[in-house]
Amino acid sequence: MKGKFLMVLALGIGVSILSLPMLAHHGNAAYDTGKSITLKGTVTQWFWANPHCVLQLDVTDDHGQVVPWTAETENPSSMIHYGWTKQSLKPGDQITVTVLPVKNGKPIGRIVEVVLSNGQKLPGRVLAPLDSSKQEDYPKQ
Repeated sequence: MKGKFLMVLALGIGVSILSLPMLAHHGNAAYDTGKSITLKGTVTQWFWANPHCVLQLDVTDDHGQVVPWTAETENPSSMIHYGWTKQSLKPGDQITVTVLPVKNGKPIGRIVEVVLSNGQKLPGRVLAPLDSSKQEDYPKQ
């Protein structure tokens, strides 16, 4: 009886220790939530997958160099509620995307909003809302 209790206790402690990094994964700690960047670029890939949808796009910087950017958002089932679909973005689409940049300066961000070439706005979900992203700017689904 005492052996089973110790085994269950050890297993519980092990699972708790291993699950702590998973909780940290869902925070905004890597992003500069006080700053947003608006980028104009060409979609190269749109991954509609769990655990996060990921947008890859090529952006031409101020020096004329093409910089590949990666921006993430929520999982597909959450994004459907914001008006997104698997077909929302296609390679070659010209878009404007506003992101929360990562703190280390790499070309990575969290999607605040995407504006398609036809003017349609698709909101991202940021855990710390920015004043510039108001829910009333988007149509009810």
